[in-house]
Amino acid sequence: MEKKSETNGHALPSSASTEMIVEKSPKMKKSFKEKLMEFLGKNLLVILTVSGVLVGVGLGMMVRNMDLTKAQMTYFAFPGEMLLRMLKMIILPLVVCSLVSGAASLDTRSLGKLGGIAVAYFLVTTLIASGIGVTLAFIIKPGVGAAALNTNDLGLESISNNKETTDSFLDLARNLFPANLVAAAFRSYATDYKMVAVGNDTNGTALYQKVPIGTDTDGMNILGLVLFAMVFGVALRKLGEEGEELIRFFNAFNEATMVLVSWIMWYVPFGIMFLVGSKIVEMEDVGLLVTSLGKYIFASIVGHIIHGGIVLPLIYFGFTRKNPFSFLSGLITPFTTAFATCSSSATLPSMIKCIEENNGVDKRISRFILPIGATVNMDGAAIFQCIAAVFIAQLNNYELNAGEIFTILVTATASSVGAAGIPAGGIITIAIILEAIGLPTNDLSLMLAVDWIVDRTTTVVNVEGDALGAGILHHINQQEIKKQQERQQQQDGELAEVRVEAVANAQAEEETSPLVTHQTKASAAMPEAIESVL
Repeated sequence: MEKKSETNGHALPSSASTEMIVEKSPKMKKSFKEKLMEFLGKNLLVILTVSGVLVGVGLGMMVRNMDLTKAQMTYFAFPGEMLLRMLKMIILPLVVCSLVSGAASLDTRSLGKLGGIAVAYFLVTTLIASGIGVTLAFIIKPGVGAAALNTNDLGLESISNNKETTDSFLDLARNLFPANLVAAAFRSYATDYKMVAVGNDTNGTALYQKVPIGTDTDGMNILGLVLFAMVFGVALRKLGEEGEELIRFFNAFNEATMVLVSWIMWYVPFGIMFLVGSKIVEMEDVGLLVTSLGKYIFASIVGHIIHGGIVLPLIYFGFTRKNPFSFLSGLITPFTTAFATCSSSATLPSMIKCIEENNGVDKRISRFILPIGATVNMDGAAIFQCIAAVFIAQLNNYELNAGEIFTILVTATASSVGAAGIPAGGIITIAIILEAIGLPTNDLSLMLAVDWIVDRTTTVVNVEGDALGAGILHHINQQEIKKQQERQQQQDGELAEVRVEAVANAQAEEETSPLVTHQTKASAAMPEAIESVL
């Protein structure tokens, strides 16, 4: 007797397929609990990271009232320090291996094209950011009426920077070509000065000249490593088969590094909680700073909101015709990491992981362009540097002319390339802008006092620009692949038509042409003739 089963009230003959349908049909509609668990499973890290920031704020406000000593503050910040150390530890292998494998996986033509588009994108967006910064500074006028602001009243130390603008840019070029690759992993080149006696004047007084000398400073020379890794990847590609083994090595190294990143990401929420909390505990008289420098902070954050919320998404939409905010929604974890760590470089591991897994960006694109972007694309830094330069000019009652405004725009765009992807990295580059327009650098301590506030939105905009740039390049690359496939299909179609015509013609000639028949018969008799001759 054949068993019967019922589905939606209809009797069906029993079989393996119908039993599977009957078993699966109640599960087709997921309950709210199942949907919630699936959502939590997919977004658990994001939720934990954002929660870490919020809990860190609350924890910092609580601990702040305990009047901790300096030593106790250091101990309290220890878990956050460990997060930064882990993220910085992974930067060197990640940048070098990802760039070598990325450059080696792309052919020279596409590498040149993608590189050209990336450079143009970075340059244009940074120039737009600089323009937004200068415009907002002249509209909001953060330094007007603040001439009475005295750094000593705020308990700040003055920052001296006697570096010449020319030497700053020459150092940038020198760091592109490090003399020692091993040393570049932890040191970079910087110009210092010494006074050298060159003789005496007519009164017998010794004359001295300031002579630039080369020194090494602590900090990874990321620019030099990026350039070397790119060129080395291209060289391996040129080697062909001989370079394949080394390319496979770097690919494997890169994948292993990404596994380490995935493990570190689960420590991020805990580390971020203490990073944010410790910053709140370390604040002294934040009320005085915010009221004194409120317009500067406001102008910087508004500039970041305009550039990150309007300009960059519009550029992405213009290229891809896709919703930029749905693209950015998959990158909440790296944005939260950027907000907490204030470091573009430290955010790089989580950015590469999320942009590949959540947004489906080609690995060859993301691992080639994101390390470069984390080094040279500093839109957020360009905004606050321009605002800071105009702010200091207004603070000193210095009227900027059109030439000096243009100098600020160009210098901010160029110097942001050399800005270190670390907390407060952009402050040093403001000195270059101030030197370029002849303003004193002793007011830089004001920027440093509130940099921990401004630097958070700065870093978020920096990494957003990198992410959207990778998305644009991925889209352009996909379009190129589609065009090549269409051309290939057309060529294959034309070749198929030619083959069909050729076969048809040959058959027709065999059937109708007496000459072909005669030749065929003659050719069939040829072997015998050859054998007889031999």
